[in-house]
Amino acid sequence: MKKTIIKCAAIAAIMLSGQVFAGADDDAWIAKCVKDNVREGATADVVAKYCACMNDKMGSDETKSVSSWEKTHPAEMKACDKEAGWE
Repeated sequence: MKKTIIKCAAIAAIMLSGQVFAGADDDAWIAKCVKDNVREGATADVVAKYCACMNDKMGSDETKSVSSWEKTHPAEMKACDKEAGWE
């Protein structure tokens, strides 16, 4: 039940952040990022905003997951932390 609530909150946050118009590929990357970060201590809304921000910063030809890409892009990670309220 708790996982369902978290997933619903993440989906709602993605939709509210404008990601509803993103392609299915973007949705898959964001969903994977949300799953990878669900236990990091932030709310589902903050995680979803962070993941959407990181996805937006990645190139459309990127093959790494958001979670892998962020490790090599600390400036983008810091900017998305701030934008999402993850501080």
